[in-house]
Amino acid sequence: MVTTFDFEKPISDLQAQIEKVQQVAEKTKVDMSATIRELEASLEVTKHEVYNNLTGWQKVQMSRHPERPQTLDYIHLICEEFIELHGDRNVGDDKAIVGGWGNIEGQSVMIIGHQKGKNTKERQYRNFGMANPEGYRKALRLMKMAEKFNKPVVTLIDTMGAYPGIEGEERGQAEAIARNLMEMSVLQVPIICIVIGEGASGGAIGIGVGDKVYMLRNTWYSVISPESCSSILWRSWENKEKAAEALKLTAEDMYGNGLIDGIIEEPFGGAHQSHEKAANFVKDTILQDIQALSKKSPEELVEDRIAKFSKMGVVDE
Repeated sequence: MVTTFDFEKPISDLQAQIEKVQQVAEKTKVDMSATIRELEASLEVTKHEVYNNLTGWQKVQMSRHPERPQTLDYIHLICEEFIELHGDRNVGDDKAIVGGWGNIEGQSVMIIGHQKGKNTKERQYRNFGMANPEGYRKALRLMKMAEKFNKPVVTLIDTMGAYPGIEGEERGQAEAIARNLMEMSVLQVPIICIVIGEGASGGAIGIGVGDKVYMLRNTWYSVISPESCSSILWRSWENKEKAAEALKLTAEDMYGNGLIDGIIEEPFGGAHQSHEKAANFVKDTILQDIQALSKKSPEELVEDRIAKFSKMGVVDE
């Protein structure tokens, strides 16, 4: 069953009409090609009207589409080879974060990302993409390994946030994320970070410090989700749409505020429409940036990375 959102109803209605007319034409053997062409033209216009004018909340919904590609989908589509590595060498192997060596058109990279899961059983296994401290420590271990072998790091961000449970706090959730921020800022190899779905709070930025930080067109990146923001300000989730607009969490907002380096396009109608096309957009960006960043010395990478993040939030009057 295909998932459609409320704002996509005009599109699904036209698609249903086209299908019905095609069935009638087939059954009655009457030529209805002119009607079908007219409906298809109307469908294209409607699609452009809907998808080119999405609100902040609608983009949040798109980022959560159940058929949207996740980290492992991207890895399998852009890497000719992938060897997953496990464990933080301290507590265990956090399934919410996956990572390992990948080969992209002959270029070895350490690729790390959040994995939410596709069905109920897998989501429980992956803890809905919400990592515990050992997940961030595993990610850091892999980044340091990449630095040791002088290979670029690619991170794919897609999480509702770091796991907020007691166990996570007991094992030092805040310290694990803070250490990642510190270590990533001075890592002496290129780092490319891409928000492929949801980018919520410290759970996202825990693997989000890079020389280049991108967002896919229909993703969001913010200190808090619209629902949580609404529940704090209005004691209810009913104002989540208003909160989404106020948070300025879309790719366009983030780019306009100088918080990301660019926006990666998606297939028209969302990444779930074609995993292959979405992966090709991501792959092209990664290879292009690795080529450019590899020309910098380790000292230049660290200096430029720190300077980039230090400028954020600074306002001249």
